Amino acid sequence: MPYIEPTVVQAKKCIYLCQSLSDLGRDIVLFRFSTESGEIFILTGDEIQIVIQRDGSWEFIV
Repeated sequence: MPYIEPTVVQAKKCIYLCQSLSDLGRDIVLFRFSTESGEIFILTGDEIQIVIQRDGSWEFIV
C-alpha cells in the first residue's frame, strides 16, 4: 500500500483551523492524519470534531 502524505492545501487549512480553534480558547486533544484515507481529523476538548479532506475542504462531524 502506498504511503499518502498531506497535500499543501490540506496542510495550510489544518494550520488555519488549528490556529482558529486556539484563538477561541479550544484545546486540541487529538490530531490524526490517516495514511490510508489521506484525511486529517481534529478533536477539541469540548468535543468539536473536524475532518479536512485532501482538497482542503473541511466539515464538522456531528
